[in-house]
Amino acid sequence: MLAGSGRRMTAAAIACCVVSACESPVPFYPPGEGPPDDPVIGLGGPAPVAVATRPRPTAEPPTAPPDVYAATRAGVLSPAIRALPPRLYVPNAATGAVDVLALPGGRLVGRHPVPGGRRGRVVPSWNLTWLWIVGRDGLTPVNARSGRRGRVRPVPRVKGLYFAGHGRDAVTVTARSVVFRHPVTMRARAALRLPCTGTPHADLSADEDVLLLSCVRPGRLVRIDVARRVATGVLTLPAGSHPLDVRLSPDGSLFYVADPVKGGVWLVDAAGLRTTGFIPTGPGAHSLLPSRDSRSLHVLGDGSLTTLDVATRRVTSRRRLPYDDASAPAGLTSDGTALWLTAPGRVYAFSPRTGRPTRTLPVTGRPANALLYPQPAHHSLGGTNRFR
Repeated sequence: MLAGSGRRMTAAAIACCVVSACESPVPFYPPGEGPPDDPVIGLGGPAPVAVATRPRPTAEPPTAPPDVYAATRAGVLSPAIRALPPRLYVPNAATGAVDVLALPGGRLVGRHPVPGGRRGRVVPSWNLTWLWIVGRDGLTPVNARSGRRGRVRPVPRVKGLYFAGHGRDAVTVTARSVVFRHPVTMRARAALRLPCTGTPHADLSADEDVLLLSCVRPGRLVRIDVARRVATGVLTLPAGSHPLDVRLSPDGSLFYVADPVKGGVWLVDAAGLRTTGFIPTGPGAHSLLPSRDSRSLHVLGDGSLTTLDVATRRVTSRRRLPYDDASAPAGLTSDGTALWLTAPGRVYAFSPRTGRPTRTLPVTGRPANALLYPQPAHHSLGGTNRFR
């Protein structure tokens, strides 16, 4: 009788524990398991009921957005150019040559003729060790370390030169066509006719396989697939637009397009090729330069330098330039504290932070398309399109 009653009481206790999901205040272990001094389950007795709890998943730390300008941080230089002394390469239309000025004093240490004379431009190669002088009648390579010139490549009427596909192709832009070339010999591989009048302003996507080119007339942007060497889209901006400089955003999601007539910067979705907004920055917005920390975008306009916050897309400062409205960019110093600009009769360094000139060097004529070199590249191997 007592045994039966004990069994009924045990069953009732088990049922009570199961229904109420009770659990022992201390952990019990089967015989032979657990620490020696901890209680064990009695033989023939009910095991304590434990309510299993699933551990909460730990939140993964937020990942930082990608930054195509990560290697342009202050003071960061590729090993290929780290030992090079700073130079200013200043094309001079009066002499038909590129003057090489040693910094900080501005002493003339070299002069290279522009193929075809007149005004040229200087573009670093994708591997950073050569500079290309782009002229009306051809392209001249110059060794950035020794200053030795190579053989002129007879490529006429080039307005812009870019290196795409991680150095796979050199891309030359004329007024009405884009030509894909060998990056060293400059021999043509393929050509593409533009549906508009192109300008020497373009930038590449984050993977360097898409080139967005601006066309002044009739105010269009052309998207070019570099790998397939075809145009994959055309965006016509609002009437009266005059697109010039193009610059990819740090996260690679959109392109900034300067418009001097509208007085601001267009925001163009990189994937969808559509405008997503417009930021007024002032008359004559023509050149774009990301800051060394990728947080700001400097917009050069008529006699002013406007700075945009990349995150909020708002104007944070507007500085008056000390000279006339013909200033053109040569590049940011590697520490990001000074922007070198050209103006008639001079090149000068300008502080975006204080709005004051820090150095002025006299030159002859009306210099334009100057290049400060060496500069950080957007990745360790180069990326000419994002210099400045």
